[in-house]
Amino acid sequence: MITIGKLSPADRPVWEELFHAYNTFYESEYPQSMYDRAWAEFQADDRMHALGAWLDGDLVGITHFFIHVQTTATDSCYLEDLFTAPAARGKGVGRALIKAVGEWAAARDCGRVYWHTHETNATARLLYDKVATLPGFIMYTMELPGPAA
Repeated sequence: MITIGKLSPADRPVWEELFHAYNTFYESEYPQSMYDRAWAEFQADDRMHALGAWLDGDLVGITHFFIHVQTTATDSCYLEDLFTAPAARGKGVGRALIKAVGEWAAARDCGRVYWHTHETNATARLLYDKVATLPGFIMYTMELPGPAA
C-alpha cells in the first residue's frame, strides 16, 4: 500500500539519501548546505513544498514542488523533483506522487502542474506520457554568477 504525506523531521535521513540518488542520476553534485537549505524550506512549507511516498511503511519516493505565478493564466505548480527508489519502481509510487501534487495544486486554484525531465529519461517518460501531455516547448537556461562574497 502506498501512502503519501508530508515529510517529518524523522524522515530527513532517508529523504536526503533519496535526494542524493536523484541528483546522482542527473550527474549533479551539491554541497551539504544545499540539502540543509532545501530541507529547511520543506519543513517551513511556505515557498517550497515536499511530499513523501511510503510503500509498506518505508519512505521510497519524494517530490518537491512550488507555485509558479503566471501573467497570462492561473498560477501553475512546478514539480521540480520526483524520485522513486529503484527497488520500488513499477509499483505506482511516481504516479501517486504526481497525483498528490496535482491535488495539492488544484486545492490552491492552480491551473496546471508541469515539470521537466531529460529527453533520455525513457523510463520516467513512459509514466509521464500516460499522465500528462508534452506541449513541445524547448527550455533554455542562462547561468548567472553566484552571490557576491
